[in-house]
Amino acid sequence: MTTTLRSLAVAVVQAAPVPLDFQGGIDKALRLAREAVESGAKVVAFGETFLGGYPLWLDDAPGAGLWDHPGTKALHRIMLEQAVVPGDERLLPLQELAYASGAIISIGAHERVRRSLVNNQLTFRPGLPVMDHRKLVPTHTERLIWARGDGSTLGVHQAEWGRLGTLICWEHWMPLARAAMHNLGEDVHVAAWPTVRESHQIASRHYAMEGRCFVLAAGLVQTKDDLFDGLERVGGDDAARELLEAIPGEVLNRGGSLIAAPDTRVIAQAGEGEETLFAELDLGEVAEGLANLDTDGHYSRPDVFELSVDTRSKDGVAWL
Repeated sequence: MTTTLRSLAVAVVQAAPVPLDFQGGIDKALRLAREAVESGAKVVAFGETFLGGYPLWLDDAPGAGLWDHPGTKALHRIMLEQAVVPGDERLLPLQELAYASGAIISIGAHERVRRSLVNNQLTFRPGLPVMDHRKLVPTHTERLIWARGDGSTLGVHQAEWGRLGTLICWEHWMPLARAAMHNLGEDVHVAAWPTVRESHQIASRHYAMEGRCFVLAAGLVQTKDDLFDGLERVGGDDAARELLEAIPGEVLNRGGSLIAAPDTRVIAQAGEGEETLFAELDLGEVAEGLANLDTDGHYSRPDVFELSVDTRSKDGVAWL
């Protein structure tokens, strides 16, 4: 695949994470990203929290949300011990791959900020520092593990071919978050999900139409056995193992990744297993779509509606 300013080669890596074992996940991500880059991709997208794995026990394990549950506490401790941190040297190989190849790599991770975990979609960029997007609102039971992000990580990367941004999971049902991102003029958007089920596919395709951009909807494949394997990799814990054993079913994240065009059509669609989707995007479709719909321009009413976005970092304590 080749890339011009109108033509952009992209890839969505739909794969199983290495739950809990962050170094194992980084090693796997590096191998898969390198394979995609060697196939010509200039944008490579992974799903939500690929590094660390999606915390499936919060939704699927009975009792996980009970106060002082020993298994939940044990898993939280492991995540805090394993999570990436700002400036984490373990991530340097992914950054170096972006530098050497000129490709952009978007990947989800559990990140430790002070003593809390946040859900961060990291964007590795050639010649620039990593760009963060921390999930603004953890969804439902996710609030048991992640703190909220703030407006300081709402942004886009300006590449030579256009602009790329990202939102995570149910942020795609936050109308004001979508409006803010549309104002930034994305040409390509990474929609990170744990599984791209039907409702997530609809949200991703709707975002493509509303934002007049291409959407790379990236999901994970994850099984109960993956959770047990990851737990053993980090030393195991009886309380954590007991909680995971209570999860019903075997296949827990089912892929479903897709690549959508600005007119909502599906360019590429994955099944439920591990695979990498490739597509060659005609970026001219973005401008053509804007002829009849620009939700941030001629199809907006700034005299009626106004949105303010606070981009200050909110650390909670100001040391003066």
